[in-house]
Parts: sequence; C-alpha cells; structure tokens
Amino acid sequence: METKQNTSAWKLRYRQPAAVWEEALPLGNGHMGAMVFGGTDKELISLNEDTLWSGFPRDTNNYEALRYLKRTRELIAAGQYGEAEDMVNAHMLGVNAQAYMPLGDLILTQPGAENYTAYERELDLDSGIARVNYQTGQGGFTREVFISTPDQVGVVHLTSDQPGGIQLELALDSQLQHSVSPGEGDRLVMKGRCPSHIADNYHQDHPLAVLYEEGLGVAFELHLHAQVTGGSVRYSAGKLVITGADRVLLLLAAGTDYEEVRSRASHRTASAAQHLEAVVSPAELCAGRLSAAAGKTYEELFARHVADHQAIFRRMDLELGGHEAEERFTDERLSAYRDGAEDPALEALLFQYGRYLLMGSSRAGTQAANLQGIWNPHVQPPWNSNYTTNINTQMNYWLAEVCNLSECHEPLLELIKELSETGARTAAIHYGARGWVAHHNVDLWRASTPSGGDASWAFWPMGGVWLCRHLWEHYEFNPDMKYLGETAYPLMKGAVLFCLDWLVEGPEGWLVTSPSTSPENRFITQDGRACSISMGSAMDMSLIAELMQHCLEAARILGVDAELQEELEQTLARLSPLRISKDGRVQEWLYDFAEAEPGHRHVSHLYSLYPGNRINRRDTPELLEASRLTLEQRVASGGGHTGWSCAWLINLYARLADGDAAYGYVRTLLTRSVYPNLFDAHPPFQIDGNFGAAAGIAEMLLQSHLGELTLLPALPGAWKNGRIRGLKARGGYEVDMEWQAGVLVSARITVKCDGMLRLSYAQALKLLLADGSAQALNGAFEVKAGGIYSVGV
Repeated sequence: METKQNTSAWKLRYRQPAAVWEEALPLGNGHMGAMVFGGTDKELISLNEDTLWSGFPRDTNNYEALRYLKRTRELIAAGQYGEAEDMVNAHMLGVNAQAYMPLGDLILTQPGAENYTAYERELDLDSGIARVNYQTGQGGFTREVFISTPDQVGVVHLTSDQPGGIQLELALDSQLQHSVSPGEGDRLVMKGRCPSHIADNYHQDHPLAVLYEEGLGVAFELHLHAQVTGGSVRYSAGKLVITGADRVLLLLAAGTDYEEVRSRASHRTASAAQHLEAVVSPAELCAGRLSAAAGKTYEELFARHVADHQAIFRRMDLELGGHEAEERFTDERLSAYRDGAEDPALEALLFQYGRYLLMGSSRAGTQAANLQGIWNPHVQPPWNSNYTTNINTQMNYWLAEVCNLSECHEPLLELIKELSETGARTAAIHYGARGWVAHHNVDLWRASTPSGGDASWAFWPMGGVWLCRHLWEHYEFNPDMKYLGETAYPLMKGAVLFCLDWLVEGPEGWLVTSPSTSPENRFITQDGRACSISMGSAMDMSLIAELMQHCLEAARILGVDAELQEELEQTLARLSPLRISKDGRVQEWLYDFAEAEPGHRHVSHLYSLYPGNRINRRDTPELLEASRLTLEQRVASGGGHTGWSCAWLINLYARLADGDAAYGYVRTLLTRSVYPNLFDAHPPFQIDGNFGAAAGIAEMLLQSHLGELTLLPALPGAWKNGRIRGLKARGGYEVDMEWQAGVLVSARITVKCDGMLRLSYAQALKLLLADGSAQALNGAFEVKAGGIYSVGV
C-alpha cells in the first residue's frame, strides 16, 4: 500500500490577527514556547520557558499525618466516613504545589501598519512555522516565526517587498519582576526572578498570593539579538529601533538557574558539588545559544528546524476526506462545523494538532508537558498549570506511543524517576511505608505530598501508581530489555512496594486501600452528607491490580525477585474485585453508595476499560456491558461536559467498539470544547483534551491491548473512506491501513522484533504474499524483525 504525505492539510489559517491569547498560534520545542498573535502595527509574541516555576525545593511533608492514619482507618471500618474525612482534612493534607510562570513578551511595533489589506496568518503543522502576510501603504510584509530544537532559539524573520521598507521598534516585557538593558552587539537583555511562593487560583485574593523574597525563586534571562540586511539598529529608551531594513532576523534565547537552585538544595555530596560546578548560568546559556545561532544564515536555521521537525511529524499521515474545506479559514470551518457541517479534514487536523502540540511541549531533555503544555500567559494560572496526576498529566501522554512520538514520552519518564526520590520520603513520613508515593498534584520541584484543600482531590496516594503505567507502556511499544531492567522495573517495583504496605484487610478478608477516594467525586452517607473518604474505591483497586500484574510480568521477563513475585501473586488473589452495582453499573466505591453528582466529570471507576485493559470483551464481558451502562447513565446526567472528560469518552467508547458513539464525542469536542486556535477548553484552556482526542482517534482505528492488533475496531460511519500511516502498536509494530466504504482494503505491518503476530478484524484476513498470492490467516503467525507484512480481506 502506497501513501502520499498530505502536507497541505495540516494548517490553521485565519484572515485577521488574534484578538486574545486563545486565538494566537503556538510554537515550541519543549524548552521554549511561543504564542504568535500575528499583529500588524503591534505584534505580540508571548513566551514561556519550561523550567520557569514559582517556589524552590523545600520539604512539604506533613510530619503529623502518620499519627492519624490508624484512627482514620478505624473510623472508616466503622462506617464513620464523615468523621474520617474530617480527620484527613484536618491532619493528613499538605500544601499546594507551585505554579508554572510566563516568561514574557516580545513586542514588535511597526509604525504605519495600522491599516492593512490582504491579511492572512497561518500555522503550518508540517513545518512548525507560523506565518503572517499583509499589505500596507508601505508595501507587502511577511513574518515567519519558529522555535528551533537543533539550535535552541526562537527565530523571527521579517521581509518587505520594498527596499528599506522595514521600520520597527522591539521591546521585551514580563509580568514577573524584571529589568531590561542593552546587550553587546544589537541585543536586548531581560533579567528577572520568579516569585518564591504563589497561592493556587482558589486563594488568589490572599495578600501573599504572589510573594517575592530576596534571594529565593528561579532567576531567568531572555536575550534578543537583531540582525538586519540594509538599514540600521540602535538602542533607545529600553528598545531596539530598526530603520530602513530590507530584511530582519531576530533570535531569542532563554535560560534559568533552575539547575543551580536544584543542585544547591540537594545534599552536600561530592556528586552534588561536582554537578553544581558544571551548571551554566542563565546568562551563559543565552549567550552561548545566541552566538551559535547568529553564526548561521536564516536559510540554515530554517532548514535545520524543518528537517528536525518533519523527521518526527511526518512519521504519520491521516486521510479522512473532505479536502474542499481546507481552503477555508479555520475559525470559519469551526463555525460551520458547530452548525452541523461535515468536515472530516478538520477532524484529521485535530488529530495531527495533538501530535504537533506534544512535539512542541515535550522533547527529550525538557520538562514534561504540564496542564497547559508549555503555553501559559498567567502569573496565577488555572490550577497552577501544574502536573495533575489523577488523570490530566497521564492523558497528556496517552498519544505518545500509539501516535509515533515515543521520544516525546521521555520527559514524563524522567519526571517519574525524579518523583520517586521525593516520593520515597513522603511514603515513609506520611504512611510509614516502603517504596514511593505521589498524590494528585506535582510541580517542577517534584512535590509528592497531598496538596492543601479538600480530601476529595488532595488525598489520593495513587498518582505514582497511575504514572507507572507509562513506564510499562513505553516498554510494550518499544521492547527493550535494558530499559525494562534499568529504568521501568526499578521504578514500578518502588511503587508496588508502597502498595503492598498501603493495603489493609477489609470486609470478607479482601485487601483494600484505606483511606480511599475516587478522584474528586463524592458519595452520600447514610446521614445525607456528601463525602469522599471510604475504602477500596474501584479506581484504587484497578490501579494496584494493574501495577502488580505489570511488575510480575517484568520480573518474570528479567528473571529477578522470585520472592516478590510470589508475594504479588498471593496479594493479587486477595485484592478486592470490581463489582457491578444493583442497577447494573460498575460500582465506583466498595459499597453501593448513592452518588452525590451522577454526572461527575471523572469516570475513574472505568479506568480498567481505558486506559487500562482489565475490562475487555474477551475476559470480562459482564464488566464490559456494565461499563457501557455506566457511561450511558453518566453522560445522561451531564458527564463529559469538560474538554478533557469529553476526550476520555472518545477513548472509552472506542474500547467498547462503538465507533459512532466515539465519533459523536469527537464532534462534541470540536463543537463546544475548543477555542479558535483549536486549543482545548476545559474551560479555561487545558491541553489534555487535545492530547486525549488524538489518542482517542488513534484508538478508534487501531487497538493492541489484548495481545493482538485489532484493525479498525471502532470505525464510525462518518469515516467511510480513509487511510492512515505510521500508527504504532504494542509489541514493536508500525501499522498503515486503507479502507473503502467502511471496509479494510489493506494493512501493512512493519515489525521491530521477532515474535508471533495475531491480527483481529471484523472479517477474515488474508496474508498478501510477494508473488501476488494470498494465504488465509488462522491465528498468530511468525514475524521477523525488519519484516513488512501486508494483509487484506
């Protein structure tokens, strides 16, 4: 099967500048992010840097929490859930995580460009470049902007069709404490510092909501370098003024002292001291990057950026039809779509946009994508723009493997490693347990403790357990014994040791968690109180069973820890199982409590349907049907009303093999839960819905969680004809498919590892041989690494 890259489809296009941040266009390389507004007389490029967070390393553990654990468990066992919750809220919570900060703005002022014609701006996902074109009385102007991974700089290139036609003023600004001064060689230098403390958005009116303390907080620098062809550059009143230029090249470099702050806070060991000596200051970081980039022409910078970007982005292509709509502007397409128009090309664009955004906010060596990826304009962002690990951080990475972005997964895997270190102290101090633990909020400083607030969200010691799924997923998609033995298994083992110590004996001898919550949800107690604390929630037990199974499998593959294997086998047999309630739904709590909010946005009790796989058509058909009923009733009561929860529904219905229902939530997301720039609206902006939607579309087209590759498992009627190239599957496979009239035409599977391949499809499949003949498939067949195998019906 031959496929042709459809590069023209992957553009967001508009006929006017962005009026607000949610209309601007995102660029990023994982280290630096930019939002390009596309103005004419005043262009605003809003900038972010991945290590720019409030706070500093500190001990946030609650040293009195352990004193109250035994009594809290006794209250829960006695059915006194309200009293147990009061005790958790009073004595077992912690402090809020710190917040992700905006770096600042590059402001370009062009006198005389207030009146313009022939305006167009676009974001080209295929090249990672934002472009603006317009005409004024002074001629035609073009601006190209990108953030380079190879050169680690932001690049702005301006041209005019009139010699000497560019007149500009350039300024840097920030909402944080800062100063701007001239640098050597046509440069501006902005220096500043982050707050040492910031309250979360629920407490923003507190007088110390944003606190700057002398010598504390991350320091940062942003350097701007201007090169002109023709004309001149001069410094005046805090700005660079460009006059009479034919062409302008602007280079931006950002850096912080995060590494130094982290090193100084670590224990005074020889290795820590050695690391501190090797740390480069923000000034040195910026100067080094700018000097290297300034030695290259714009054409060289452009070519290096595009080659790096396309090497990853072009691994996949998706064709769903509807190309006539691609000539329209994106906001106009969205408006028509909301009015009921069909636009399968817009749905394909949403898929590729998710891939693009993960590339922009999570590259090897950078911080992981946070609640807003890497793009944030607020000093007090919603939910501190942190890592919310009771689903949102994990959803950010659901697409990483299946959408052929495995290296973009690496920052999350590194976050888990660092979190296991702080989490080991929290496990010991809070719970007297081995291993490591994490709760629902994590920040740059790897806070592993419960946050402040309410137990319904703050008390959830399963964050690390869920994160461990990503360690295993990375292995399953990229089988590598070295990674499994040196990285994944040790971290999973630490988390499973915590689980072994956390479990207690509950009713009928089952092992349960206590205290336990189902993230952010509440039930009604017998005395009518809405409460979150009980024992053995479905979510807790699903996560622990899954982690134990993964650890068992990993230990067997590696041939290690025979005693631990035996303990895990025995514990698995005693774990409280998932239950079906009296009305036929999956039971969210150990007992069949009444729900306080029947349409709650979280559907945590369906974790084992997706992203887990312990609920499936083969092994648990009764739970599968109970899951279907659970979803129906949750949605009928108002569930799925936020962007990310709508994206979760796409994936859940894909696992139910209900393609039309899954597609319905693709439409719902695009209809009510995206901004004009296609950013996901919680509301406000959260990026997890973008990532979850891309993962869901992939899940509709390919599944590989039951030891087989299921082709087109949830293909909706709306996508009658299409093709996809480059999907990845567990086991080390890459899959291309084409279908017509809703029926598979052919699939091509590229194999990374020797093994036995089992394929599943609604019709019988045939192996297409090189000589043109076909061989009926009956069960698994042997494949060899490097081989390419084609099948059809």
